[in-house]
Parts: sequence; C-alpha cells; structure tokens
Amino acid sequence: ASMNDIFSHPAPAPAGLTVGVDASRNRSGGAIAHIKGLMSGGDPRSHGISTVHLWAHDGLLDAVDDQPWLVKHPVPATRRSIISQMMWQRFELPALARRLGVQALFNTDAGSVCTFSPSVTLSQDMLSFEPGEINRYPWPSRARIRLELLRFIQLNRLKKSTVALFLTEHARRVISELTQLKASSVVAHGIDARFFEAASGRRVFPDSGPIQCLYVSNAAPYKHQWQVVEAIARLRAQTGVDLRLRLVGGGSGPAMGRLEASIAEYDPSRAFVVQDAFIANSGIVDALRSADLFIFASSCENLPITLLEAMASGLPIASSDRGPMPEVLGADGFYFDPERSDTIAAAVQRLVSERLAREHSARSGRERATQYTWARCADESWRLLASIAEKKAR
Repeated sequence: ASMNDIFSHPAPAPAGLTVGVDASRNRSGGAIAHIKGLMSGGDPRSHGISTVHLWAHDGLLDAVDDQPWLVKHPVPATRRSIISQMMWQRFELPALARRLGVQALFNTDAGSVCTFSPSVTLSQDMLSFEPGEINRYPWPSRARIRLELLRFIQLNRLKKSTVALFLTEHARRVISELTQLKASSVVAHGIDARFFEAASGRRVFPDSGPIQCLYVSNAAPYKHQWQVVEAIARLRAQTGVDLRLRLVGGGSGPAMGRLEASIAEYDPSRAFVVQDAFIANSGIVDALRSADLFIFASSCENLPITLLEAMASGLPIASSDRGPMPEVLGADGFYFDPERSDTIAAAVQRLVSERLAREHSARSGRERATQYTWARCADESWRLLASIAEKKAR
C-alpha cells in the first residue's frame, strides 16, 4: 500500500527526537550533493529533532558544514572494501544507532543492508527497474550482474522499510509495481542556485546560425548521444541551418565507442560536433550560459538533475519523452523518442523555428525549476523523519 503526503501535517512532535542518517556508501556527485543540501538546507529542530547522527566517509564529513544539532561519525570501514562496508552496515550500525537512542534511521542508499527499524529508505537508482533498460547491458557482463544484484538488494530494503522515499512520482509508480511497500512518499532533490544565474548575459537566440546545442551527460547505453549526432546532421543537411552540438560529460566503454562511430560517420571533419570530458558545476554554468538550446536524450532517469539545471538556466529544451522527464519539464516541453533520430530532429527544428512556443517553453521550464530547492527538500525530509521518530518515541 502506498501513501502520498501522509506526513504533510503531522501532530506537533515532542522536543528531543534523535535521528540517524547513514551516508556511509554515498560516493556519486548527486548522492554527496543530497547530503550537503539536506544538512545545510533546513533546521531539523523546527520539526522537533534535536540531534542528527551522520555516518559517512571522511571526505563527505569534511564537506558537510558543522551544525549545533549535528554529530558526525567517521566510518573506518569506508576506507576498506565494499564487503567491509556492508558488514559494518549490517552488523555494527544497528547497534550503534540503538546505543545513541536513534528513533528513526534515514538510509540514503537503497542498497543498504542495515536492519535498523524504523527506517526511511531513499531510492535513487532506476536502471535496474525501468522496463527494458536493464537489457541494454547484456549477460554475462559485469555491469548486468551488478544491476541484477542491486535490483534484488534494493527491492528487499525498500519493501522492509517503514517508508520508501522516492525522488519522482514516476519512480514511485514503477517500483511500487514490482514490490509491495509499507508506505511511500516523494521528496525531490534541490538544485544549486547558481544555475539560475546562467540565464543572465545570454545572447538573444540567433535568427541564423551558428545555433549552439548543448547536451550534458556521460556516455552510457541509455543516454543516446549517437542519435543526437545523427539528428543534428540530418537537420543541417535538410535545412541549411548552422547547428552546432556540444557534448559534455565524457565516458568510456561501448556507449562511447558507439558515439565516436556516429561522429566519424556524420561529422568526420568535426565541423559541428565538439566533445568535452567531465567538468565541474562552475563549468556547466558557463556551458549553459553560452548555449542557445539544450537537448536531453536519456531514456532512464530517477530525477534528471542536468535537465533541471538547464531549465533553471532558462534554455529552451528538447527532451526525451521517457521516464520522469515529462513530469519534471511539464506540458510545455518539446519531446521526442530518444531512440529515433528523426523525432529528435523534429523537436529541435520546432525549437529553432517556433519563436513564441520556444520562449514560452523556456519561461515555463525556468519557473518549474524554482520548485526544486534544497530548502524544500530538507524541510520535507526532516518533517518525514520527525513523524517516524515521534511514533517510535511514543
């Protein structure tokens, strides 16, 4: 049984609630940004939480600002193998949490093997669950085995948690169809405020080329950069418009090989395709500021952060119609099938030729992006955890 917004209006919580946050296995940039945003975006004391215990690796603990209500706990096992980390999580963390009087534990990774209860578990992965996407990784590849293991572990943890927490309604719907959840809620991540600044200083959309198209994402089987290259080549040939494509994010493996093959076929002289490896957020802001339109061709996301960043920057966007993208971008987006270059070309052509619709879509996207703040994410997260902890306290 799934519940929506069941914790929106909890009864006043007694002072002195104690909450734990397990971020010991948070390694990705998004997972680290989530912890930093959670800890700095709001004050849990406004919901009756007086103490928050945070378990994490040294680098993450150093990156999180000190707070009067926050107790940081380094985890020596994070300096060892993943097996050591899981053993600590499974056998030591529950005892530590009980000893410290934790009344609700936040598992920030659905791959957690911690058995402490009551718990809230955050789901941030979708590759193992989205129909058809896992099949892009063939047996018996290491990536496929990893995804199958993650599917088993994460479904088990989400099923046993007091509340399963999701980033989008789409993710909740897909995973709820795979296992029965005790309860569920949706709390989206925030985005860095600096991406809203990318709208300032941008040139007026050009009446003729060059028109700068930007796609920010690492090369992966579900990102479809090769289809975007073909689409831009198709449009250049059909319309004569000088469209340029900048791909930011790098990558490796078969997906990068497929992208390189597409560039070699459609732009062997590198007349219109530019590739950049991974760059930091400040560089992404600059890339968004210098672009004229944004293309997002992923077919599998939980919450598409790079899409949100482009929305915040005020860029007109051509987006994949898969997963949570329509939920995030809204009805005013220009959508396409990411596995068909002709539909990508059609969406980009509409963006280029339909000025009023393009400008309306960009304004709508920027306004929708304002909902995704770390202050809102933190407030809703602490409210949910306080509700669980209060029930335990009583």
